[in-house]
Amino acid sequence: MHTEFVFDNAPFATCHAATIVATEHGLIAAWFGGEEEGSADVGIWMSRRDFTGWSQVKQVATGLLPNGGKCACWNPVLFAAREKLLLFYKVGDSPRNWWGMLRTSSDDGITWSPAQRLPDGIFGPIKNKPIQLSNGDLLCGASSEENGWTVHMEITSDLGKTWTRSDALNDGIKLAAIQPAILNYPFGEIQVLCRTRQGNIAESRSEDQGRTWSKMGLIGLPNPDSGIDGVVLRDGRGLLAYNHSKRRRSPLNVAVSRDGKNWDMILTLENQAGEYSYPAVIQTSDELIHIVYTWNRSRIKHVALDPNEVSL
Repeated sequence: MHTEFVFDNAPFATCHAATIVATEHGLIAAWFGGEEEGSADVGIWMSRRDFTGWSQVKQVATGLLPNGGKCACWNPVLFAAREKLLLFYKVGDSPRNWWGMLRTSSDDGITWSPAQRLPDGIFGPIKNKPIQLSNGDLLCGASSEENGWTVHMEITSDLGKTWTRSDALNDGIKLAAIQPAILNYPFGEIQVLCRTRQGNIAESRSEDQGRTWSKMGLIGLPNPDSGIDGVVLRDGRGLLAYNHSKRRRSPLNVAVSRDGKNWDMILTLENQAGEYSYPAVIQTSDELIHIVYTWNRSRIKHVALDPNEVSL
């Protein structure tokens, strides 16, 4: 296991909600950073990693408004679609009234298109990466905090120009869930795993490529009202990064499953006092598993796991 910080010094006081993607030119990580979460100066920051290490951090999005004012940026999501690199993020003074934004890149994140606002009611992937279906559609896990915490799915067939949105997968009160992570299993099911206010992770499943979903319910893994992320590995197993706690954002753990129902916790990434949260997970073509996460709101940490060296 290789661990490192993405940066040691940065021009912001706090940071949170990292995302990671692999490109032909190496890894890219992004997160939001500023004075504190929700402050108008919070923007989206990015760093690239090649064989020499992580690059100096660079701001790639702000919450600048047409009238010259500013709002906070939130929850970036990087995704390498077949045609280009996408950067989704949110802008607003709180999650209850934020809106979705998108920038695209045709040169693996060296330059970016102007920021565009997504249609009203469309947020894009709310925290975790989408998946690209066999027909090219992007299936995005979204959620709303306006009237209770509800999860819904959004689909775009043209990389963010037009969208469709599903109904809510939960009632928002009896089961309050947000920030779905999408796991696409080789046995034909797509599973979403969600952060909740009920003390455990929730799930819903689709057997028809995300068009319809099962009733959402809780699973056995705990959740302290904090973000999670997962990926289906090349061997078909699901891997989940999460806080194995009902109350605190420590420890930060990794679990694996063959069916998405029975999970074995196989690794602890952090277990000391503090906040270690909001993981983002990918597997690269060399089989390595990369996880980035918030480290005490002051840094972003990167962990690379070799499946042959840990008990996966």
